Parts: sequence; C-alpha cells; structure tokens
Amino acid sequence: GLVQAVVSTQSTGILDELCVKRFPKKETLDDKKEAIRTLVAGKGPKTAGTTKASRAGATDRLTDTTKYTGSHKERFGKDGKGKGLEGREDVIEDDGYVVGYTNKDTYDKTH
Repeated sequence: GLVQAVVSTQSTGILDELCVKRFPKKETLDDKKEAIRTLVAGKGPKTAGTTKASRAGATDRLTDTTKYTGSHKERFGKDGKGKGLEGREDVIEDDGYVVGYTNKDTYDKTH
C-alpha cells in the first residue's frame, strides 16, 4: 500500500546517497546505485554485536527465590513459583474473629 511506497521511496533516496560514499571508485552514478542494491539485496537486520541475555552472577542471585526475605518471601511457594494474587494481597476472612485469635472453632457448644 501507501506506507510501503513511502518507505520504498525513502529507502531508495537513502541508498542513492549512500552509494556515492560507499563506492567512490565506480565510474557512473548508475554503477554506484547498482553496486549498493546488490549489496543490500535480500538482507535484513543483523544481530551481530548485540547484547545477549545474561544469566550469570548478579542475575542468578536476584532471581533465586530461596534467598528472598520478609514480604517478598511470602509471594513464592516452596517450589519457587509465584503465588500470584494470593502472594500479593492479604485475604481477609469474614468469620467474626479478630486477626490474632488462635482458638478459632474451639468454643464448646454446651455453654
């Protein structure tokens, strides 16, 4: 469509400018344009020289859930997988008891 035509026109103009600098020894402008087009034909972006994902040193320490303490520790189970919402929010039980009461359901019904 229109977008491809605009990109194609822009890239053609860029290649025309580059060919003069890249191939200064070619005789004519058409030779230079042909040389640059054969150079870039069928090629996409390269990944050479890009940064790879690191899993060494600090990254291993930071992602080891067994070393977490405090409230962060509560977000993960014994297997190291996250608990999701259960690990992030305090679930309030609406059962009539206060928070610190430990003798829940022990009231003798004969009273």
